[in-house]
Amino acid sequence: MRRSFAFSDAWVVAAPVAEVAATLVDLEHYPRWWPQVRAVAKLGPDTARVRCRSTLPYTLDLVLDAVSRTPPVVEVAISGDLDGFARFTLTTVGSGTRLDFAQEVTVRGALALASYAARPLLVWNHRRMMAGCRAGLSVWR
Repeated sequence: MRRSFAFSDAWVVAAPVAEVAATLVDLEHYPRWWPQVRAVAKLGPDTARVRCRSTLPYTLDLVLDAVSRTPPVVEVAISGDLDGFARFTLTTVGSGTRLDFAQEVTVRGALALASYAARPLLVWNHRRMMAGCRAGLSVWR
């Protein structure tokens, strides 16, 4: 059964790298600009518990541990319902920032049982989640 997923995407926002990086490392404020991030609880200086829910009717319970908070790479290790990492590589493009997103995770728990049969739905759900990130970063300042 395939329980691993790899995602990548890229987009540009009209904000400088330092501003985008500051927004990405400020996990506690994600629910203000990223609609699919429902709750964040700081567990330590580099660790937070995050609850996410995209379009499908389930909520992921994750723990994010900062790996890099300094541009050009902003990265977290992910544990909980998923194990792996999520990384944004930030590059200046004119007066804006290009975000290259990469995520590799393995599904755990009850969701792992559905990951094979529901794989296309889970990929679609993740795309919806990242569309919320993209839209939120485009307007948040």
